[in-house]
Amino acid sequence: MSTGTELILITGATGKQGGATARRLLAAGTPVRALVRDPEAPAALELAAAGAELAVGDFDSPDTIDAAVAGVRAVMGVPPASYGPEGWDSDLEARRGEYLVEAARRAGIEQFVFTGIASFAQEGRWGAEGKRRIEDAVTASGMRWTVLRPVRFMENYLLRGLAVDGIRDGVHRHLFPADRPIQVIAVDDVAAFAQLAFADPDRFHGRTLELAGDARTMPDAARAISQATGIEVRFEEFTEGEAAAMGPEVVAVWRQSRAGAGWRADIPALREIHPALRTFDTWLAETGAAQLKALLT
Repeated sequence: MSTGTELILITGATGKQGGATARRLLAAGTPVRALVRDPEAPAALELAAAGAELAVGDFDSPDTIDAAVAGVRAVMGVPPASYGPEGWDSDLEARRGEYLVEAARRAGIEQFVFTGIASFAQEGRWGAEGKRRIEDAVTASGMRWTVLRPVRFMENYLLRGLAVDGIRDGVHRHLFPADRPIQVIAVDDVAAFAQLAFADPDRFHGRTLELAGDARTMPDAARAISQATGIEVRFEEFTEGEAAAMGPEVVAVWRQSRAGAGWRADIPALREIHPALRTFDTWLAETGAAQLKALLT
């Protein structure tokens, strides 16, 4: 069923992937409806100032989801993740996402783009189970669909206050081993693939794209940051004991990454689709180095 509009609903619009996609679409003149919980939040106000229509809603209030999907042509679903003291609540995440898909289907939405998480061995142990259930709902919905599976974000170096990732006192600590290249992607490139899918639904219908833009060892990435910012940064691995103390999901990733399990996005093929796909050095030169320098000084 055609809705007769080009309006696209973006969930998670005040977050990384949703926000980047909303800004890209708005800059290209595509009308955007942004699902937000607090319309007075700074990120929501910025989207409104850029031209987005704000839809106030919450995944745990189904009637607000029904209202948000009404009258749009397409939906971008960002995982409505739930993470608490006991780890990932994959069932709640899946139920939220499945409801969004069903609401879109009932509303006659033409296209659904879902962004989840890249494939990883024994992935149910690292927050992927709920996302895969949502993917199943998307692919069975009867809508034209595209699934995006991004790897670790380059922007994770900007994180603060977390045990894993980010840079503290000149040290970047992570679960991954020092001797294996780890794939990464810039958030804006995830948005670029979403924009491409919305611009050409037929071309991207039925496609699941594992997304990455570069692969660097963690020490090599730390050296690149040092060179780009002029601030010494070094990499340090978590020990297995430290990872185990953070929970079974965390230590599972520690072990899998040392057993050869990891992301396998086809970066050359992705660059054929999106020639401007950023390398880590490109991201640093464009925005990353300046942002990191501001945080580290």
